[in-house]
Amino acid sequence: MRQLALLPILALALSGCALFQKEASTGGPASITGPSEAQPATEIAESGATAALGANAVRAAVLDTTSSAEKAAALAAPAQAGERELGRVVVALGSPADKGLWLSSVLVKEVAQGRIVTAEGQSLTLELRPGTGAALLSLAAFQALGLSLTGLPEVTVYGP
Repeated sequence: MRQLALLPILALALSGCALFQKEASTGGPASITGPSEAQPATEIAESGATAALGANAVRAAVLDTTSSAEKAAALAAPAQAGERELGRVVVALGSPADKGLWLSSVLVKEVAQGRIVTAEGQSLTLELRPGTGAALLSLAAFQALGLSLTGLPEVTVYGP
């Protein structure tokens, strides 16, 4: 009985050896097909689209409807009297569908005007919104401060 049980195992082991012999004789695995070198791309994506996001992707500049004048005013606004530091948060890019200059954070209990300061010392006046989970910063705020859209910068939050 034991000999009958060993027969299928032996057959499988020997069939595996045949794969290694074929690989050694061809100089590589037998299952690889196609060109051995990478081929250059033959299509060029439109200027507003990216290949990773597909044909419906648009550039951030198209989604940001906050005017340059609004951004400049928010950057130049002085600190408000009576504001206090609420804390520091690492911010991620918020929904581009929510227009304007805003920050959503658990540090904020109700909607109010406030200010954030980056690690580089840039200050931006914006709307503070209560949030849950990670802090989110609007697309317009990211662009006004010149922050990388894929970065996770730390900001200090000031509010009433």
